[in-house]
Amino acid sequence: MKGIVFTEFIEFVEDKFGFEISNDIITESQLKSGGVYTAVGTYDFQEMLNLLISLQSKTNIPIPDLLEVFGKHLFGRFVELYPDFVNKSLGLFGFIEKIDNYIHVEVKKLYPDAELPKLSVKAKTKDAMVMVYKSERKLGDFALGLLKSAAEFFNEPMSISMQPLEEDGSVVQFTLNRIDG
Repeated sequence: MKGIVFTEFIEFVEDKFGFEISNDIITESQLKSGGVYTAVGTYDFQEMLNLLISLQSKTNIPIPDLLEVFGKHLFGRFVELYPDFVNKSLGLFGFIEKIDNYIHVEVKKLYPDAELPKLSVKAKTKDAMVMVYKSERKLGDFALGLLKSAAEFFNEPMSISMQPLEEDGSVVQFTLNRIDG
């Protein structure tokens, strides 16, 4: 997993729960990296799982909820760090459609070893979209947070539902429906 996700996760924990909790989860997780991450490095996904498990034990917040809130946080950071990838004129659906065929392609150019999820739009109308998320890391709740934050960024109120298509969570379907404001 790319280091930017780790560095942003540690900052997220510090912002939401404090430096002490952040330090505690790094220490308690017994990480091969020692909890020292660079944005461009690549780290074992198990380290992220260890950090999440430790954070869950400290906060009593279920891991799916932590992932969703972190996803919301990270989308905001991506907008700040990579504004060229987020063109407001596309709208939410246009943005989602460009993730796999443009954004992930550009990420792979920068980080050839990046292991990215696969997104595919299965159906789309003016007011609704059905998309499928595939990832061996099973981070559907994280993707849900990213989608919710993206809907807010594009100022497009949406109801977003998530349905696992595989029991292990490696394939998830998202249904987005525009809410009339």
